[in-house]
Amino acid sequence: MDDLEIPHHFICPISLQIMKDPVTVTTGITYDRDSIQRWQSHGQNNTCPVTKQPLPIQTDFTPNHNLRRLIQSWRASDQLPTTQSSFQTKVIAGNLIKNLNLPDLKLTSLKSLEDLASESEANRVWLKEVGVVRAMISLVVSCYQDCTRVGLKETLNVLYLVRFTSDDTHAILSKHDRIISSLTWVLNLDHDDAFDDTNTNMKSHAIVLLKDIMHNAKSLVFERLNRDFFNTIVRVLRHRETNNLERGINSIKDLLHVMLTTCTWPRNCSMMIDSGAVFELVELELGSPEKGITEVVMGVLVHLCSSADGRAQLLGHAAGIAMITKRITKVSQKVDERALMIVSLLSKFSGTDGVLKEMMRVGTVEKLCMVLQVNGIHSYPREKAREILKRHSNVWKDSTCLDLTLLTMTRGKEISAFEGVVEHGLFLDMTAAVIIAGKDDVCEE
Repeated sequence: MDDLEIPHHFICPISLQIMKDPVTVTTGITYDRDSIQRWQSHGQNNTCPVTKQPLPIQTDFTPNHNLRRLIQSWRASDQLPTTQSSFQTKVIAGNLIKNLNLPDLKLTSLKSLEDLASESEANRVWLKEVGVVRAMISLVVSCYQDCTRVGLKETLNVLYLVRFTSDDTHAILSKHDRIISSLTWVLNLDHDDAFDDTNTNMKSHAIVLLKDIMHNAKSLVFERLNRDFFNTIVRVLRHRETNNLERGINSIKDLLHVMLTTCTWPRNCSMMIDSGAVFELVELELGSPEKGITEVVMGVLVHLCSSADGRAQLLGHAAGIAMITKRITKVSQKVDERALMIVSLLSKFSGTDGVLKEMMRVGTVEKLCMVLQVNGIHSYPREKAREILKRHSNVWKDSTCLDLTLLTMTRGKEISAFEGVVEHGLFLDMTAAVIIAGKDDVCEE
């Protein structure tokens, strides 16, 4: 079955697929109706693809009923299943890839490849086997070098549908070292009324492809990332898509994963901070995003706040400490661990009187006491909270912003729950007050 010969006159000269609705144009050549209409609707295609003779734009073509009946009869004769075999798909895809080198057939071939990729997972497997990933990567780089968008949407969509594995990534980066710059260029494409939706889709696809590359890349790739890359990433985060909620959330997640993967290198952290990443991450979190986004945001902030510049940027945001505080005990244990690490970094390396008073003002200290209550004795969150409280006990013990009436309501069981802190003689009454109050914001101005 895989070696079955398809009658050549059943094949559309443009799409290289068996025609569904054959029509004959004025030059006498028969095409599939959809293919010739696409040909004429894009660009200045006013010639016949085969004969190169002038071809007037037509809204109505001459149906080739005889050929259509022959094709239908042939399909029904048990010689060919309704769905194309793997062999036929690979042959067609291979021919379409060859046609990408012909300017007159490039766009229609891309659209046919896009249709094949959209049709089924099996087709996407065959497309990869005939080298569609390499071909599409070459086209993206070519569009970047020539500063043209012609065929870019279709190319990115094919790549998005087919995707690539770790082995594909290594092969791509070894031969196409400009692919990251090319995808960065896509993210920088300006919005305009005519291309707004198209640009948004292309950028979404580019973000996904960047995420795949960074996930599978080796260390050498991270070492070569430049300032323009991180400026672009932060710029996209700043102007994130809000019109399509689901698409916007998915793009933000993918973008954050790119940041999380790349910020493991200190050099990249520095460039990310210089691009204003910390400020934008705080702004994103102030919008109360979903759990998955918050977890990745906190993961990125842990890395960025490991440097003095990152901590300064977080503290420079009026709601920086308050945002971190608000997330503790509210989202997940993973968020608790990452948020506590950030608070620890701030208190240890940037713990000025102003910062420590701000932590008291926005309820950070009370949240730390709450962590002691709700976590097991040897858990990481409890140990980290206890460490932070001990570190600055001399500042926080005499705070006057606690409700003194609550301090007189201490009960024995609340005290016994915090025997580990009694030896320091500092937070016993404060913690009990927080428990009894049953709320986060004991301390208010």
